Amino acid sequence: MNIPENLKYTNEHEWVLHVKDLIIIGITDYAQSELGDIVYIELPNIGDKFARNDVFGSIEAVKAAADIYCPMSGEIVEVNSNLKDSPETVNKDPYGEGWIIKIHPTDINELSDLMDNQDYSSYIDKKE
Repeated sequence: MNIPENLKYTNEHEWVLHVKDLIIIGITDYAQSELGDIVYIELPNIGDKFARNDVFGSIEAVKAAADIYCPMSGEIVEVNSNLKDSPETVNKDPYGEGWIIKIHPTDINELSDLMDNQDYSSYIDKKE
């Protein structure tokens, strides 16, 4: 299971990358493997605002469907529109080309509430 050290993680299996004044969000390798082949991703609109833990979209896969939660409060500044035509990108490259949204956070301190890679790895191990 790929769990990069430079990211933060949620209990709902989203990952977070802090780059300058932006937060990039996607789902983890574990999440995409549990879902199976992803066939559709519902994306929010640029300018939408979400509080931490709000549902901002959903993923439909052959095996299941799941909500995607916003790990931090903020405003959507970019969505990965490539996922509309190629949602399977999340299966192939969940931490790279499979990113889902970018937000401008309203409270950067919320980062400290997220798990690091070791905590997330332990969290997954307890679920299995």
